[in-house]
Amino acid sequence: MRFVKIILAPFVLFYGFTISFRNLFFDKSVFKSKKVNAKVISVGNINVGGSGKTPLVIYVTNLLKNSGYKVGVLSRGYGRKSIGYKLVSKGDTILTTVEECGDEIYHTALECKVAAAVSENRVKGAKRLIDETGINTIVLDDAFQHRWIRRDIDLVIIDQNFVNNKSFFTHNLLPSGDLREGFDSLKRADAIIVNRKFLDKEEIKSEMKKYFKGKQIFTSYYKAISFVDAMRKIEYNLDDFKGQESLVVSGIANPQSFLNVLGNVHVNTQNKLIFRDHKNYTLREVQQIRKRFYTTNSHSVVTTEKDAVKLSRFNREFDDVDIFYLKINLCMDDEESFKQYLINKLNNAS
Repeated sequence: MRFVKIILAPFVLFYGFTISFRNLFFDKSVFKSKKVNAKVISVGNINVGGSGKTPLVIYVTNLLKNSGYKVGVLSRGYGRKSIGYKLVSKGDTILTTVEECGDEIYHTALECKVAAAVSENRVKGAKRLIDETGINTIVLDDAFQHRWIRRDIDLVIIDQNFVNNKSFFTHNLLPSGDLREGFDSLKRADAIIVNRKFLDKEEIKSEMKKYFKGKQIFTSYYKAISFVDAMRKIEYNLDDFKGQESLVVSGIANPQSFLNVLGNVHVNTQNKLIFRDHKNYTLREVQQIRKRFYTTNSHSVVTTEKDAVKLSRFNREFDDVDIFYLKINLCMDDEESFKQYLINKLNNAS
């Protein structure tokens, strides 16, 4: 993989040139962002991989819902098998399949029970979502780079470990590095959430602090809550799986982070099947999981919540296999300050 990134290094200049000119055109109002009839909060990041974007979308959406806002979520619908606008949910009921809308928005709609939709064109998608559901506030999933829609708050989440561990293969623009935009693009953000995940809180390294100067900074972390039966939706304590010989199945951007937290709650991770991010499971993978489950004499299958959403549709094929997902919540170190910041910004938005 690193060899490929080195080979693609010449394209970094072209990519950077394109991104810079596009942002310049927006900054100079050559390209104009369009306002919609709702308050808009964008949640995004500047790098590829698992920074915690979806957990933050869920956190912000639930916070606003519980604060009395009529909130909905709009996503591009990465990895879906459809195009154009598609209404995912009006609140309590899911109106489509995970294949048609993508795993992230499906997971969010299930978790938050709010109106949700997918659309490549965020402006048109936002207008339709507002018209069809009557929401007054929209959380945009993965929209920091999508500047065509005007937003009232721009939130950027970034992995603490990513910030503090600089290398050619991380702190470089695509396709050689992991950056969708350079760190200097953080000047567009209203607030930055540094997500330490399951690690201890660290100070941002001195050479990186200039990118955070003058910004409202919050810190977040992940908390393992419970194991949930993917089919029956029964919740179990973390201690119930202590020392258990399970088959770990993962199809997320950073599987090592998932393996680490399983280790922290004393689940044996020796037996595992790792698939690519946003894996669309078919009968072929289901049979592969079943075969590995029985050959390793595993007690159960343990997976992520996003993977469980896609695997649960194979309930017949897994009728003799117990599948559990680890429920993980994103938490803020200072929840009250973050809430007050968000509410105040929305109330003062024009």
